[in-house]
Amino acid sequence: MEHALDVTRLFLHVLAATIWVGGQLTLAALVPALRPLGAEVPRAAARAFRRVAWPAFGVLVLTGIWNLAALSADQRNESGVLTVKLAAVLVSGISAFAHERATSRRGLAIWGALAVVSALVALLYGVVLAESAG
Repeated sequence: MEHALDVTRLFLHVLAATIWVGGQLTLAALVPALRPLGAEVPRAAARAFRRVAWPAFGVLVLTGIWNLAALSADQRNESGVLTVKLAAVLVSGISAFAHERATSRRGLAIWGALAVVSALVALLYGVVLAESAG
């Protein structure tokens, strides 16, 4: 039973990361192709993505807490890897929120880039943590 819960926890975390990180990368790749179709088209795509992205981010946070609870005290204190991952998750969420509210192209670009880069850093450090725990 414990193994099934571990697999479920990891599956949900990876699925949510796929949506959050992969969706940002996909949307960033699509926006230049959508712009010629009209200014509202990229906005409509972003609104559609938002409907799945924020619930996925919530699942990431919840399963991340669950992942932390599953670590031993030694694993949690082993290195600064966990601290970097948590900071990257925080920056990713804040940056994505700021990107949604940006009103200038410059703001959209800066906050969007920071959201994607920090999400990738969180993903990388999540893999490092999983490797060290396994």
